[in-house]
Amino acid sequence: KSKKKCKKYRNGTTSLSNNAIQNHQQLSKVDKHNLRKYDDDKDLICTIKGTSSVVEDTKNLYLELFEDARIKYNEKQNRNDRKIENYFNHISNDNKRDLACEIIIELGDMDFWIDKDYEFKHKMIEVFKKQIIDLEEVVPNFKIANATIHFDESSPHLHIVGVPFKDGMKNGMEKQVGKSDVFNKISLKEIQDKMRVYCINSFNR
Repeated sequence: KSKKKCKKYRNGTTSLSNNAIQNHQQLSKVDKHNLRKYDDDKDLICTIKGTSSVVEDTKNLYLELFEDARIKYNEKQNRNDRKIENYFNHISNDNKRDLACEIIIELGDMDFWIDKDYEFKHKMIEVFKKQIIDLEEVVPNFKIANATIHFDESSPHLHIVGVPFKDGMKNGMEKQVGKSDVFNKISLKEIQDKMRVYCINSFNR
């Protein structure tokens, strides 16, 4: 859907805001797709951040980001039914908030890549490694759990799964997941414009 939309614009920009992974079930589907667990064909993928489980990577990131805030929040609660035992599960069961987000980074189209060999395509590994560093600098309130490159489609592209968050909250936990605060139509366009420049510069180097 994103590819079809961006072809309508001269600069190739698309700012679709629905990049949400809403719950554990959707995250498991992303895990199976990104790591090719449906057909167990892992020869043409390369994970450059994270492990062989997007789900576990995301759970561990939740602990890293939110566990201190969860403990502090629970210490202030007089009623046990208001305490949060597991923030990952808490958000997964909340249909008003999204558990994580997925971003796909791709440079060039099928026409560009059609005559490139396997060795040339694999040079993109270094480009994509720089992209995950750049992305966390461009969007400091987005932390990456897993980043996996696919070489088995028409062009090499990077699947990034991460967690957007907001800090300094006065209601609830001090730090919370916050997709709508980090990603919206305007911010996505600004992020994409910056990332495109960084990606092209890395590719040319």
